[in-house]
Amino acid sequence: MGKTLLHKVWDQHTVRQLPSGQTQLFIGLHLVHEVTSPQAFQMLRERGLKVRMPERTFATVDHIVPTDLTERPFIDDLAEEMMAAIEQNTSEFEIPLYNIDDKRQGVVHVIGPELGLTQPGMTIACGDSHTSTHGAFGAVAFGIGTSQVRDVLATQCLAMDPLKVRRIVVNGSLSEGIYAKDVILHIIGQLGVNGGVGYGYEYAGSVIEAMSIEERMTVCNMSIEGGARVGYVNPDQTTYDYIKGRPHAPQDFDRAVEWWNSMASDADADYDDVVEINGADIGPTVTWGITPAQSVGIDQALPELVSYADAERVVVQEAFDYMDFKPGQKLAGTKIDVAFIGSCTNGRLSDLREAAKVARGRKVAAGVRALVVPGSQEVKAAAEAEGLHDIFEAAGFQWRGAGCSMCLAMNSDKLQGRELCASSSNRNFKGRQGSPTGRTLLMSPAMVAAAAVSGEVADVRGLVN
Repeated sequence: MGKTLLHKVWDQHTVRQLPSGQTQLFIGLHLVHEVTSPQAFQMLRERGLKVRMPERTFATVDHIVPTDLTERPFIDDLAEEMMAAIEQNTSEFEIPLYNIDDKRQGVVHVIGPELGLTQPGMTIACGDSHTSTHGAFGAVAFGIGTSQVRDVLATQCLAMDPLKVRRIVVNGSLSEGIYAKDVILHIIGQLGVNGGVGYGYEYAGSVIEAMSIEERMTVCNMSIEGGARVGYVNPDQTTYDYIKGRPHAPQDFDRAVEWWNSMASDADADYDDVVEINGADIGPTVTWGITPAQSVGIDQALPELVSYADAERVVVQEAFDYMDFKPGQKLAGTKIDVAFIGSCTNGRLSDLREAAKVARGRKVAAGVRALVVPGSQEVKAAAEAEGLHDIFEAAGFQWRGAGCSMCLAMNSDKLQGRELCASSSNRNFKGRQGSPTGRTLLMSPAMVAAAAVSGEVADVRGLVN
């Protein structure tokens, strides 16, 4: 019986089996940012430890970075404190830092691939739950907590529980106006936010194979929202074409490709579960509730409470009450207050291009605050070279600098009061976007642009130029 990519990578990076039943895994790449690292570095100091492999560790700033006024010191005292901490820590422990004055700065899950740091067959860790993004390259990438950041800094290893593998096969093709974000929201809607607990998700099928690397990153990014520990796509020519020529790409590229090919799942690999989805069944998908699984197609009615199991009804009713929605209602026509395009899920160049197609020649509706936040300085420069910023600004969007921005609102970009936001980010939890009572509808960047110019949730298929 053959092996999956996850099991091959796991075996390659196993240091030893621990008495707890966990595996001590070597971590090939450690990505660090300003929010989850200060305490980890301090714990090293307290123990008199050094960073075990600084050459495998790279840092950037993204979560608390303002996307409008970036002069130092920052207006927010806590943000300035975090910035000062990562500057001191990376200097003291000799780790490269992509700071706000560095053209390589950006959201950690955007710059890793841009720089060619993210490669097939690797184990990758970062103190951010959406590290699963890097699985788009055929890597096994873990989001970790602060104490685990400490462990990787000190030992370059993690103690990890073994995982089962679920293969999610999306076959057929997607219709016009359907994007990778719709695919992953559809998958989470079917399997639930706890469906992936104990699993790694392997995405496959003709729809996934036809996706660009950036689209695959969107799918893998939200694996964690479905409860999976990791998500990945087997490497192929699309993967290799993206990596080739990037700053950290292997010098002997042909030899690297040969090894990467060997790490892909075998044709006779054994899976713990297989789920099949027809791409033709996927429409523009929008979340309506307070978990990413609470979603519907734009032309579908919100579900009736009786359609849920008894154990789920309390949470579903809580979602209806919080969002001010009712069973049987349709989301199309729902007025929005804010439109946000960006995040590690959908802040890449291809995302901005699709949104710009909708914004071109149109105007943001009166009363809507609309932001476009590139995922990195490289994305920002490339978008400006194509004139995308002119399209957005002419339409009435704010064109911002690189950062996490309103995805999690650990910066000045926040919802106010009960504002309703059409967002291309990854989480719609209560308070996620900065207001304890703010409300979030997750959707594709093109759908966000459609909502911005319509002033309400709208079907992008009628607006694509």
